[in-house]
Amino acid sequence: MSEVRILGTGAYVPERVVSNDEAGAAAGVDDAWITGKTAIRERRWAAGDQATSDLAAAAGRAALESAGVSADQLAVIVVATSTPDRPQPPTAVYVQQRLGASGAAAFDVNAVCSGMVFALSAVEGILARTGGHALVIGADVYSRILDPADRRTVVLFGDGAGALVLGPAPQGPRLRHVALHSFGELSSLIEVPAGGSRLPADRHTADAGLHYFTMDGRAVRRFVEDQLPPLAKQFLHEAGTVPDDIRHFVPHQANGVLLDSVFANLALPRATLHRTLTHYANTGAASVPITLDAAARAGAFHPGELILVAGFGGGMAVGFALIEW
Repeated sequence: MSEVRILGTGAYVPERVVSNDEAGAAAGVDDAWITGKTAIRERRWAAGDQATSDLAAAAGRAALESAGVSADQLAVIVVATSTPDRPQPPTAVYVQQRLGASGAAAFDVNAVCSGMVFALSAVEGILARTGGHALVIGADVYSRILDPADRRTVVLFGDGAGALVLGPAPQGPRLRHVALHSFGELSSLIEVPAGGSRLPADRHTADAGLHYFTMDGRAVRRFVEDQLPPLAKQFLHEAGTVPDDIRHFVPHQANGVLLDSVFANLALPRATLHRTLTHYANTGAASVPITLDAAARAGAFHPGELILVAGFGGGMAVGFALIEW
């Protein structure tokens, strides 16, 4: 009997490689400082003529090729992003157009860096009811919303996109369980203050730098270190598994030093921590699918192994997915 499975993965990062020295120059920090604080050594930033949809479409093509699925077979396209091409229409419709997937419903999901997990949960539910194939993409171009002089943020982020194709199949990787959490009372920890209906973008907001991404880094770290381990323990219990069963941990690539701390506290004794941030930095909603794709293409996953996926970030939001490969 067929059920919703992961049929293929794909990723795309821009060609431009940005060193730590270049990224940190205006903020007055160098390679040694950035590497010590984040374990990031370089990142990719989009070219001037590239928008989020361009990166998303490229990752989508790679995932479709991996899955052996054509664009005209897609019933749904979802893009998880907090850096859309425009406030409207959804970035997903530009991806639909570029891929030639005219029959697909297309919409965006914004759960910031947890967006890919939220999108996967939504799409799995849609396909369980309607059938067909779906393309789920996490894509962000954070380089466009960073304050070059803010050392707390400008050194952390890169641009990229990752994608998964979901559809019916009798065997193959599948989502066994998903859990989503939001903590709206902490929404001010990560935000872009201007540009929406609360504070429309104008000359005054631009002069004040309110169109830039802002983050209370220390508070975010406390949130992740305090919340992720107990929520993960609860998630594994609800999924009917135990930490010893997990063979792979694929987290949002927020900061390498933070990931080491979180991984130690999760106590997953047989799991491998997968990282792509050394070369790509934090790519927002793209970081989970980029890392999944890198591990899958490297042959790291084997049939039957359990993968714990964790997204966390603005909202504040946390999303977990348990994948049986």
